[in-house]
Amino acid sequence: MKIIDLLDDRSILLDGRVADKKAALDQMVELMDASGKLRDKETYRQGVYAREQEGSTGIGEGIAIPHCKSDAVIKPGLAAMVVKDGVEFESLDGQPAHLFFLIAAPNTEDNVHLDVLSRLSVLLMDEDFTNKLRQATSVSEFKQIIEEAEKGSENENDTVVEQSNSEHYIVAVTGCPTGIAHTYMAAEALEKKAKELGYSIKVETRGAGGAKNVLTTDEIERADGIIVAADTQVPMDRFQGKPTVVTKVADGINKPEELLREIVDGKAPLYEGGGETAPKEEAAEKEGIGHATYKHLMSGVSHMLPFVIGGGIMIAIAFLIDTLCGYGGTGGGNFGTCTPLSALFKYIGDFSMGLMVPVLAGYIAYSIADRPGLAVGFTGGLLAANGNAVLAKYVFANESLGGFSKFISNFAFVGENGGNTVSGFLGGIAAGFVAGFIVLGLKKLCSKLPDSLEGIKPTLIYPLVGIFLIGILMTMVFNPLIGLINTGLSNMLTSISDAGMITVLGLILGAMMAIDMGGPINKAAYVFGSGMLATASQMMAQGAQASDPAVQACYMAMASIMVGGMVPPVGIAAACKLFPRKFTKAEQGSAVSNIVMGCSFITEGAIPFAASDPLHVIPCTMAGAGVAGLLSALFGCTLMAPHGGVFVFATVGQPLLYIVAWLVGSAVTAVMLGFIKKDAKA
Repeated sequence: MKIIDLLDDRSILLDGRVADKKAALDQMVELMDASGKLRDKETYRQGVYAREQEGSTGIGEGIAIPHCKSDAVIKPGLAAMVVKDGVEFESLDGQPAHLFFLIAAPNTEDNVHLDVLSRLSVLLMDEDFTNKLRQATSVSEFKQIIEEAEKGSENENDTVVEQSNSEHYIVAVTGCPTGIAHTYMAAEALEKKAKELGYSIKVETRGAGGAKNVLTTDEIERADGIIVAADTQVPMDRFQGKPTVVTKVADGINKPEELLREIVDGKAPLYEGGGETAPKEEAAEKEGIGHATYKHLMSGVSHMLPFVIGGGIMIAIAFLIDTLCGYGGTGGGNFGTCTPLSALFKYIGDFSMGLMVPVLAGYIAYSIADRPGLAVGFTGGLLAANGNAVLAKYVFANESLGGFSKFISNFAFVGENGGNTVSGFLGGIAAGFVAGFIVLGLKKLCSKLPDSLEGIKPTLIYPLVGIFLIGILMTMVFNPLIGLINTGLSNMLTSISDAGMITVLGLILGAMMAIDMGGPINKAAYVFGSGMLATASQMMAQGAQASDPAVQACYMAMASIMVGGMVPPVGIAAACKLFPRKFTKAEQGSAVSNIVMGCSFITEGAIPFAASDPLHVIPCTMAGAGVAGLLSALFGCTLMAPHGGVFVFATVGQPLLYIVAWLVGSAVTAVMLGFIKKDAKA
């Protein structure tokens, strides 16, 4: 395939007239659509906008290469536009853009088109080539210029520039988030400048089609130094002890000489880190706080997802086994562990689900601060998931505590038993970000230490000080605050119940189940419901009938709680099918597992979605779950089992109406997500 094969005469405009950047992007999208390469123009347009928010695709020298990889693309394509007067495009060199190429790439495993697009990126680094394109007077001439330039240029982006008499040999790695254009342009810029300066260089490109021209151990060993110009993760262990410059991909395009001379002049620091890295601080500055936050969140969510799905389905299987064995309506609080086999599945599933919050926090911190952040983030996540109850027992067992210490311990532990201080996934998100920035702060503080102490920073200083600090913050700040909130919530629920406002109580309990999906607010509602079941049992033991209004109110509260907890995963799964452009491929792929978990009353299946976009997802899940809880109470539905989802529907009073409440609530969540949630980033 050649570059010319991706261009259609209908997608080329040689006399573009646009007023600003948005108008330029809109015009390019219209050209792409005219070539028949798009199945959904508006979704593709939003993807182009989203990519531009990550950082300008105006690479300088009057050139802009906006691009988007999306399911909205039928087949790969190019659109081209020449704006003779230029237009302000927030280009990296601050100059107006005159020559535009828009890239459309489908979400497919067949990445043959990426090699073609990389060749275009390389060609655009040739000033003579771009000048000819700007001066073309017809579409046929424009295409002829490209065709002639492409002859003999294939695979030029995977080369070693050798200078026979060169004293210096440098290796480099380039990469950008989408891996379509900037990766190869940075490689070409470094190769051209190295040749001009008389240096030998080899560049590894880490594009969307995978790593190409991969550096060997021998090449790294004999190199004077390494340049990593990337805005994406790059394996760095191999560069240990070598002079290494780590920067953003834009610097590879615009500052190649500066980077090369930093190596040759011996100014590059020795790399002492490990794992994978990218120029996070510079990239965050380039892409904005919002996108950087989203990227760190998604790092945690993507690593957490397998634990949620695997553990959640294991628990669902445990419920199914007990139901098939006849314990669906009689298992009570032991449901899921009534048989040896179900107990095994439940045991394994609970442990997997228990790792959910620590993994979320750990990999958020890892995304911010690399490997040193992992231990600190995991520790913060464990403290968020387990609360302060165990620590409270140790402290209150020590009678030597006096005045001020006793006061502090009472505040931190919210009572002798630790109170309800589990901060859940919201606390885990906070722990991940705080841990990441703690480690970044420690790195800056330790940057002035003697070189002889370099080896103990990642193995002693960062984990010891970082874990201590995150431990203090979680036990003394985040967990206690959540505990105070939970105490207030419990008192509020009790007051509403005592007032006989069961319908309002159903609305509130249902909504609470969907705020933090297994977190402290969710647990406060669930604990209240379990307490209501215990109250009902006590009343019946004292002679009350199951049909008495007071007993029925207890069972109605539990019904509202379970139906509210079943709504978020099912509502989100429905939204994935109805509004696919709102979700990433990975999110769409988890729809089936979310249905399974929703049916099993495992609200945590919705957590990856809520964690990646809490401001849009949580209000939708709250609304749907609240409606379901309200309808359940309004219909007079009751539930005598504390868990189990569809597997305990045999114990539900008014089961058909209960299903109606569940489906209506799930539909509310799905429709709201379709209207409120933004399109997924391409």
